[in-house]
Amino acid sequence: MELKKQGFEEFDPAVVEEVKRNVLVTKVEEVKAWARTRSFWPLSFGLACCAIEMMATGAARYDLDRFGVIFRASPRHADLMIVAGTVTAKMAPVVKRLYDQMPEPKWVIAMGSCATCGGPYHKAYSVVNGVDKIIPVDVYIPGCPPTPPALLDGIEKLRVQIREEAKGKRRKKVGQRI
Repeated sequence: MELKKQGFEEFDPAVVEEVKRNVLVTKVEEVKAWARTRSFWPLSFGLACCAIEMMATGAARYDLDRFGVIFRASPRHADLMIVAGTVTAKMAPVVKRLYDQMPEPKWVIAMGSCATCGGPYHKAYSVVNGVDKIIPVDVYIPGCPPTPPALLDGIEKLRVQIREEAKGKRRKKVGQRI
């Protein structure tokens, strides 16, 4: 009965069952999103003490390589910018230029309270109160400094966001807090 509904009535039922078990039907955008979420290439770019935690996440204990995250030295090869640390007014144009040099699609993670809202230096004349004043941020990671597991969780939140975007759900412009 079920085979007649799908138009497979002229085929052998054993072959149809074999095809159902072994053939995956999906959208090309979802396959691209799956590939993108399994091979992030973040720009190795740290501004303050949060960068030490980012480097620790890439080191042997947490090992970002096993998640497909490989740090790149050039913005033209990177698809993810992790802003780790205090962004000063003098550094803001450099952050913007590096972001503009990254190819599409590109994502940004603001790591630490300094990158998200200025941190303990928010009243200083030279500190930008959040990197989202310069570039769009996709995921915010709180903490001073945030731990390596928090960065891993932020990367996983970004993966979920990219997969939802591929399924047709809208991408948040401001970002999401974790």
